[in-house]
Amino acid sequence: MKNLIIALVFGMGLTGFAQEATPKPNRANMEKMTPEQRQQKHLAYLTKELTLDAKQQEAVGKILADKKAKMQDAKEQKDTRKANGDKLTSEERAAFRNNMQAEKEDTEAKMKAVLSADQYQKWQDLRAEKKDKMKDKMKERRGGM
Repeated sequence: MKNLIIALVFGMGLTGFAQEATPKPNRANMEKMTPEQRQQKHLAYLTKELTLDAKQQEAVGKILADKKAKMQDAKEQKDTRKANGDKLTSEERAAFRNNMQAEKEDTEAKMKAVLSADQYQKWQDLRAEKKDKMKDKMKERRGGM
């Protein structure tokens, strides 16, 4: 009888581990999306949050597409170097960093031209919130350093 109870408790304990772990629904959906779908979802989010009109929506969509294309090119160059086993020199890293900073400033200038002052401030606030969330996630991954 004692062995039966122990076996039952042990069996029930293992069934709790046998359940399928479900990924976060937001993350799972994003992985299944194409880059174009992700961009459309981001544009819809910005439209809702910033209350963009149709003209602004079109302009912001072009800005996001341009930014994505430039980032994709930079990623491909980096991956090509990595595949060849080449490492960036300090000058190349500095040039890459400066190039990325210039792209960021260019995107900000374009957004400022398209958005009203209130919308631009809200857009910057949304970016700052996203940056803070990413920092928090990185801290959690690193063990709360």
